[in-house]
Amino acid sequence: MRAYFGRRYLLSASHRLHSDALTAEENAATYGKCNHLHGHGHNYVVEVLAGGDVDAETGMVVNLVAMDDVVRTKVMERFDHRNLDLDPLFASCVPTTENLCKAVFELLDGRLWPAELALVRIEETENNFFEYAGR
Repeated sequence: MRAYFGRRYLLSASHRLHSDALTAEENAATYGKCNHLHGHGHNYVVEVLAGGDVDAETGMVVNLVAMDDVVRTKVMERFDHRNLDLDPLFASCVPTTENLCKAVFELLDGRLWPAELALVRIEETENNFFEYAGR
């Protein structure tokens, strides 16, 4: 039987939406107030969804303590209370939440054994959320 287990994590980080490929006017038109020179921050909600067979002995898809440890070491310690603009993962791309979502997925993919990472969902605000499933 395939089942899914999801967990939420709170992450605070700042960023500036700015592309060197655009002029100052184009950046302002594209990103609006999110292009402010000094950036801005969010209290993100990061959801991690893992899927797999339910273990006959434990009754779980994935051990939540092990999942917490992987998310803490690969995601939280890297991004929490940090400026995303300064992370090497965003050296060649704008640190939008779309790109953050993809980066989190790639950092966790293959590390939730025996489960498989199914989806990463990030809420940026109460109105904006992003999902990435590795495709």
